[in-house]
Amino acid sequence: MPMTVTGPDSIALQVRDPERSAQFYETVLGLRRAPRAPSGAVALAGSPVPFAVREPLPGVDLDEGRPGLGVALWMHCDGVKGLHARLVEAGTPILNGPAEGPFGLAPAFADPDGHAVTVHDRG
Repeated sequence: MPMTVTGPDSIALQVRDPERSAQFYETVLGLRRAPRAPSGAVALAGSPVPFAVREPLPGVDLDEGRPGLGVALWMHCDGVKGLHARLVEAGTPILNGPAEGPFGLAPAFADPDGHAVTVHDRG
């Protein structure tokens, strides 16, 4: 029987404090909470792929190295310059300032747990 994998249908970051991280993604990025989430997680209504922050899985130590090392998380934003200003105003660590690239204007920042996140304005 043929099988088709279509790609990610959910992304979750393991974080030290899901509520703190959810507040960051809500307040600074403007994501909205989803009405339901698994135990130990806060789901956010990302589009086209749902996004969540969750407690670390058993055996995961977020203090060993940088969280998410080796993962490139990119999110689309229709107001990158405004979001960058909001990130700076909120004291968010900026990893790369807004620079034009193949996906448009694309700054990168570190979330409260140190996950590197890039936002871009070209779909």
